Amino acid sequence: MKEIRLLSLNLKNFKGIRSFSLEANGKNVRVYGDNATGKTTLFDAFVWLLFDKDSQNKKDFAIKTLDKNGNPIHNLDHEVEGVFLVDGKQLTMKKVFSEKWTKKRGSVQAEFTGHTTDYFVDGVPVKKKEYDELISNLIDENVFKLLTSPTYFNEQLKWQDRRKILLEVCGDITDEEVIASNNDLAELMNILNGRSIENHRKVIAARKKEINDQLQKIPVRIDEIHHNLPDLTGLDKDSLEAEIATINAEIEEKQELISNIRNGAAIAEKRKQIQEVELELLRIQQAHESGTKEELYRLKARIQEEESNISLLKSKVQNIENRMKFNEENIARIESQLQQWRKEWHEVNEQQFLHNENCTCPTCGQALPAEQIETAREKALKDFNLEKARKLEEITAKGKSGAAQKQKLMEENEQLAKEKEKLEGQISEKQSVLEKLNGQLKVVESTIVDITENPEYVAKLQEKADLQNEIAELQQSANESIQSIQFEILELKQKRDQLQADLGKFAIVKQSEERIRELEEQERELAAEFEKLEHQIFLTEEFIRTKVNLLEEKINSRFKFSRFKLFETQINGGLQETCVTTYNGVPYDSGLNNAARIVVGLDIIQTLSEYYGFSCPIFIDNAEGITNLPEISSQLIALYVSEKDKTLRVETKQILKEVI
Repeated sequence: MKEIRLLSLNLKNFKGIRSFSLEANGKNVRVYGDNATGKTTLFDAFVWLLFDKDSQNKKDFAIKTLDKNGNPIHNLDHEVEGVFLVDGKQLTMKKVFSEKWTKKRGSVQAEFTGHTTDYFVDGVPVKKKEYDELISNLIDENVFKLLTSPTYFNEQLKWQDRRKILLEVCGDITDEEVIASNNDLAELMNILNGRSIENHRKVIAARKKEINDQLQKIPVRIDEIHHNLPDLTGLDKDSLEAEIATINAEIEEKQELISNIRNGAAIAEKRKQIQEVELELLRIQQAHESGTKEELYRLKARIQEEESNISLLKSKVQNIENRMKFNEENIARIESQLQQWRKEWHEVNEQQFLHNENCTCPTCGQALPAEQIETAREKALKDFNLEKARKLEEITAKGKSGAAQKQKLMEENEQLAKEKEKLEGQISEKQSVLEKLNGQLKVVESTIVDITENPEYVAKLQEKADLQNEIAELQQSANESIQSIQFEILELKQKRDQLQADLGKFAIVKQSEERIRELEEQERELAAEFEKLEHQIFLTEEFIRTKVNLLEEKINSRFKFSRFKLFETQINGGLQETCVTTYNGVPYDSGLNNAARIVVGLDIIQTLSEYYGFSCPIFIDNAEGITNLPEISSQLIALYVSEKDKTLRVETKQILKEVI
């Protein structure tokens, strides 16, 4: 086990203590002093030296020494130095908290601008990071606080954190271990189906709520169905079905009667006679038109043919005119291009050879020989003439090609003009023929006699009209009979609808009764499922009670005086997690005196020290309330209130005894 013992703790200008040295020499010591003499300050200095906090775990607390008016005394260094024995090796740590005064430019006096903290290990200045790393390598801050103050565990930790530490130190109990310890819980493992107890209780609670909601709704639904059931008083299903069948038969008979009236023999005979008269009218009309009509139809067909030919010829003329116009536009464009090429040809042809004679070498700058100058001139002239000839030849070729294309278009337009003239002649001939045919048509139309002037045709038209009037009179009589029968059918259908509505009530009652049975069956199934869930709730509560007993027994067995209550029974019989420390049945924060609290705190520190494998000095404040301290392996620094000691007094005699 790693062990830290305090050899000495030296304070200078720290929280009102000008200078004090606690010489413990690694032994248990008692420190006596009246109130406000600085006993607790020793513990604050010890914690601040290591973790920048006081004994109450506060980071912001007053370190400076104050004057009689409560104002800080400036320009003092506030120091704490601790000499420790760590696993047999001496270690000295010191912190110096100082004011920082800065003289600004142009100012005579220095101004207070903040604080600085200097760190020393074995007398050697170090940076804060190195200082903190050294401490963290010795022990975790939270573990250190647990092991140096008897009140820290119970008074500064939340119950959830206390519970977590106890379960970490003593070990939790698995669900399988709990179930194996109680035969009544054997079926619980299959029920959980891999869930935790807590999660399964949530599932049960959610399902119970869902079932309760459904069970509350089912009676309402059944009552609503009963309320909406149709009244069957005085109704007989078989009688209604028989009466409806009788009415259906009557309706079919009356509909068949209407069909027979509409298809009466007298009307059918008259319609047959009308068909015969219409055939006679067609024969008379054909005979009437068999003479002059044929000539009339022939002339109209010929006129239509000639008109179509004229239209076709005019379309051809229009196409020729469009082509001629297109060619003329191209001819004008080519002529414009030819003029441009002629101008270019003359411009190129008029170009003269000009030679810039450079008589010096471009490399060295010396004058060139005369023969080289002449050779260069002849070559430049030759190149000029060749390029000029090439350009003239190219322009000439373009001109010839354009002229040829222009000539071709002009020849094509001459040919198109001849074709147009020929077509216009054909159109003139066709129009003359058309005029003659229209004249012949007028003559033929004047000789035709209208069919309505044919006596035989007129007589047959009158015969057809007389037959139609006779049919109308017969239909009028039949319509009156049909309307009477249709009214009777309507009354029968209305009666049938009422009977079918009454018959439908039986189907509604049957469906409603089936739905009620379904709801009642659902209600029984839900009630049975609810009972199963209640049994599962009982098993989970029995599981928790068993686990509580096992867990509390396991944890409490690790402590000599302290006992822990990890669960609280609710009004509804359920259990809720908690963590209450007790001593002889009295809760720590409810009625337990200071002496007992110290005993409990030391007992907890002893167990935690064994678990963490670490022991360090323990500061016991207000130790005057306890006469005998329990034996513990850690170094004890007990702080006693002593009215007679106006300054701190230190004793190193034996202070540990067995607590009874």
